[in-house]
Amino acid sequence: MKLIIAEKPSVAKNIADALKVKDKKDGYFEGNGYFITWAFGHLLELFDAKDYDRKMAVWKLENFPFIPSTFQYKVKSDPRNRDKPDNGAYKQLKTIHYLMQRNDVDTIISACDYDREGQLIGDSIIYKIKTDKQVYRLLLNEWTPEAVLSGLENLKPNTEMRPLLDAGISRQWTDWVIGINLTSVATLKYQKGKGKALNIGRVLLPTLKIIYDRDREIENFVPEEYIKLTATFQLENLQTYEGIYAEDGEDKFKKKEQLEAIEQAIMNKNGLVIDKQVERKKEYPPFLFNLSNLQGYITNKYKGWTADKVLKVAQGLYEKKLITYPRTSSLALEESLIEKAAKVLKSAAEDLPYKDEIKFVRSKRIFNNAKVESHSAIIPTYLKPKRLTGDEEIVYRAIKNRFIMQFMPVAEYEETKIQTKVMDTDLSGVFHTKGKIQLVEGWKKVEKIESKDTILPMIEAEDQVVVADQTISSHVTKPPKPHTEMTLLRVMETCGKSYKEEDSEELLGSILSGFSIGTPATRADTIKKLKEVGYITAQNKNLVCTELGRKLVETFPIKDLFDLEFTGRLEKSLSDIEKNRVSQQQFLDVVFQFTNKAVETIKAGQDVTIHQVSLETRSNEALGNCPVCGFKVIEGTKGFGCSNWKNGCKFVIWKNDKFLAAMKKKASKTMVKALLTNQVAFVKGLTSKNGKKFNAYLRYEKNPEQDYFSWKMEFKK
Repeated sequence: MKLIIAEKPSVAKNIADALKVKDKKDGYFEGNGYFITWAFGHLLELFDAKDYDRKMAVWKLENFPFIPSTFQYKVKSDPRNRDKPDNGAYKQLKTIHYLMQRNDVDTIISACDYDREGQLIGDSIIYKIKTDKQVYRLLLNEWTPEAVLSGLENLKPNTEMRPLLDAGISRQWTDWVIGINLTSVATLKYQKGKGKALNIGRVLLPTLKIIYDRDREIENFVPEEYIKLTATFQLENLQTYEGIYAEDGEDKFKKKEQLEAIEQAIMNKNGLVIDKQVERKKEYPPFLFNLSNLQGYITNKYKGWTADKVLKVAQGLYEKKLITYPRTSSLALEESLIEKAAKVLKSAAEDLPYKDEIKFVRSKRIFNNAKVESHSAIIPTYLKPKRLTGDEEIVYRAIKNRFIMQFMPVAEYEETKIQTKVMDTDLSGVFHTKGKIQLVEGWKKVEKIESKDTILPMIEAEDQVVVADQTISSHVTKPPKPHTEMTLLRVMETCGKSYKEEDSEELLGSILSGFSIGTPATRADTIKKLKEVGYITAQNKNLVCTELGRKLVETFPIKDLFDLEFTGRLEKSLSDIEKNRVSQQQFLDVVFQFTNKAVETIKAGQDVTIHQVSLETRSNEALGNCPVCGFKVIEGTKGFGCSNWKNGCKFVIWKNDKFLAAMKKKASKTMVKALLTNQVAFVKGLTSKNGKKFNAYLRYEKNPEQDYFSWKMEFKK
């Protein structure tokens, strides 16, 4: 028998479906020569500092820096009680290890995601116990039945994946060491009052600095006024066109008097068309999506979307076998995917009104091994979705449309440039006019992209014209725009290297491969965390620093952590470990030395307050009686809990309860009072998976066999 370990239950189900295994047991599938089991992402996590040494349970400056001589792992903690292991993770780990040790299992196959984290998740579980059985790796970019069966025919020995594991471990240990040490020391040194820690992170701070720098640019921007002169020219047939006056190619002028003199000089004068250039130009479709570009596109186009939400929806589509692996930085496909892409295109194009214009091509713009970093760009699979939620529809349609665009005709337009000289004047400049007409709509049909045409009358060189009107207009230079999630993701992707907002996606995709802030998988989480810890805030689509974020950038003394170059070099080194170009130990030595030095710098530095935690005064108003012990239930910072908690009563309704959060609700005082008084609460404005609002009666009841409470929903007429 072969044992396959997937990263999530949904992926295990996809593998079972492909192998036609239908017999589901407690924690695994069995049949046709296979056991198929699963993790829930990470089942194991690194020890907390206090697990190594009890004195670390209390934060004291003299206890830092703290770097374990060997890093150890434990079953991941219960999110409600960090001192206890998560029951579900513990049970599933036991199931996996039981299957691994069965005498009838001769082969173990890790089928976790094909990336650093996936390698780490699989290997941490497999090598937690000693095994002399052969371990293989299933490396897939999609979970369609065809891909699963093909992948099982082409397994790799897991030993070949060691560099990927080393990179995953190095990332994990680095973030633990920098995060634990600098967050603790910074909080002790720079925060007054008890509250959330002052969060310091390897990826968090340079991302904050990008937003801070843009905010400062906007604040320090001094607007400059400039003037333009526009003339209206009339042809013999009385048709008109406009031209803007320019000298040596410059059409913006500082002195109004200069243009006023020209305005007077050209009034009612004749003009001559001295040059006409007509050029037919091609517009290629935007490149296939990588994760950052997909997140940027969706967050920019649709209100209320965040990069984190795009990733979650895309991950769901991937696990439903509808798209390829989403956590990619590539804008092209591997050349080995040519046949697969042709099959996908045939399936995607079947019902389209313009399907006759879609032609499969083996273009280097689409298929190019040199442009693929680990994973190919995101495309649909050949499977057609049967049912999608509103959110899934938005993300799936964007990916499908972008794929189809690559095989549509190239859009073409005609650009006309005209130069008009006013006669009988001593002007050194001429008037410039541009016209544009879309000739071939091509790929723009896919998303009904409308081109703005500027249609000129029929004009030829040497045509005589008359100045019919002239206007001087004042303009002011505009400050840079605040960062949005789209622009921030682009700067993170390229570490700010050679980046201008008008740069082409192709250039962005090729800048310093591996030299970035974070990875496609972690950038969305970084933006989300910056909001959660209060360093930035969202104002509509714009991201701006809070007062706390600004203070941190201006005061925190470890400037390397704000430096894009420094962070980029660390990320590049992780990428090089993955490619077996840099040793893991070399990298970790650098990180540990940096951490030790940073801690000593903070400890020896000036005592300043970056964050003053204001103590929220909460009334101990009783909301009702605890259903477990009868004591009063009161409001706390994170939830509504029993006042008898010191004696062990665990009753609590969390403010960010996951069941309620899934329906976009938070527990409120009113809701809790109703539940405690009437055992039921009528809750309005819940949101379904499809985004529809509804009302329901909720109960919060103790499970008869356990200590846990769970929600029940009712609909009464």
